[in-house]
Amino acid sequence: MSVIVEQTIPWSPSELDLSNPKRWATLFPLLRPSVVPVTTSKGQTVLLDRALSNSPYIQIAAIGRSGNFSSKFLSDRHIAAIVTETSGAGILTAQDLRHTLEQNGIQVGQGLVVLRAAKDSKVSGPENGVVEVETEGELVFDHLLSLLEHATETARTSIHQTVELLKLFMKTAVTTKSEFHPSKKGENASIVHEIGHEEFEAATKALEKDLTHVLRSQVSQTGPVTYSVHYSDINGLSQLEVYILAYEISNYLETQNIRYRLSSSPLIGPDPLSARGWAISVCALPTHFLAPQSKPPNPLSKPTSPSSTPAKLAAAASASSTTTFDAAQIRHRITLGCNALIAEEPTITRYDTIVGDGDCGLTLRDGAQKVLSFVRDADLTQLPSVLAALVDDLEVTMGGTSGALYCIFLSAFANALRAEAQSGGGGVVSITYFPVLGAL
Repeated sequence: MSVIVEQTIPWSPSELDLSNPKRWATLFPLLRPSVVPVTTSKGQTVLLDRALSNSPYIQIAAIGRSGNFSSKFLSDRHIAAIVTETSGAGILTAQDLRHTLEQNGIQVGQGLVVLRAAKDSKVSGPENGVVEVETEGELVFDHLLSLLEHATETARTSIHQTVELLKLFMKTAVTTKSEFHPSKKGENASIVHEIGHEEFEAATKALEKDLTHVLRSQVSQTGPVTYSVHYSDINGLSQLEVYILAYEISNYLETQNIRYRLSSSPLIGPDPLSARGWAISVCALPTHFLAPQSKPPNPLSKPTSPSSTPAKLAAAASASSTTTFDAAQIRHRITLGCNALIAEEPTITRYDTIVGDGDCGLTLRDGAQKVLSFVRDADLTQLPSVLAALVDDLEVTMGGTSGALYCIFLSAFANALRAEAQSGGGGVVSITYFPVLGAL
């Protein structure tokens, strides 16, 4: 299958305006519909996640610095309230946030932890079921967000255990940072660790130096512990480099027989052209606060089943079967879905101009129009082979990232229909799949 890649022109920083808290009050609810913006009496906007209204756990609120919307907010779904402080507005207290949550129907009966980016680090409370944590630096801020998400259920439901966990973290956590330097050392690039400037030979060696440094301070821990290890790429390492970081860190910990839980987040400095690198934060915690993560199975360690080879899957999509497909019902469902999508193209385009490059609506509309013209006269009683042929046309007609993704989906869909038909031994296939197909 061919994939057509179209150039995307990036928006300028002034057009994105991501340092403006009001911008995120518009963007974030589009990314996560359960989030609603609420303006407090002090003029600050709080983003509340209504999906957590009845959470059985201690609620988490995060207050970032003005103009700094942590990337962790985008991925983490355990944060009930998010504030990016607006300059000139009143400063929200932890009790202000508790009142805002309760006023908007979000239960805080188990307690509330308010995490605030600050110049110093300290833990205050609990007062009226509220604990306030001030952290210095985005690395520790992100590490704490991850730790509060992955803590044991006992810790997440007891405000007093949470306070004990937070105080232990603030007392014992250690961080380190390494950045690439523009000058060379010998014949290779160089890297600046917190403990020295040296030649960069391999990621394995560089990370081993950093991990040895931060783990040395944790050797005094007694009893069963889990090492909470959080790493961040600085100023945009490639995704491949981030995977290498994760692999090398986990591999080192395993060779040292250290039980751990790994988390990550990207860090972007004030100057996006500044040095790239990574940062690591480590804290050893008793296992009643944090359980170690299990090692994921390696899917490549098992031999591939002969029945699932690419050649046989491709042949299956075009093979005949005794299953009957209701052509009229299928065509009706697909037509309804495609027409609905075409009608919503302006709305989709408007959303994509806010969070993308503005071509999503047009790309999906073109794909829907192609599907309509293709199925108009097609023999839908042979649906798997029709879908396989449709993929070939959409690869050329639809284009864009969406086009490539839907082609992958349709190829798998055709094979799944064929497999179901063959395993079912005939009959009429349910039409419940086809609103999904029509949603192209």
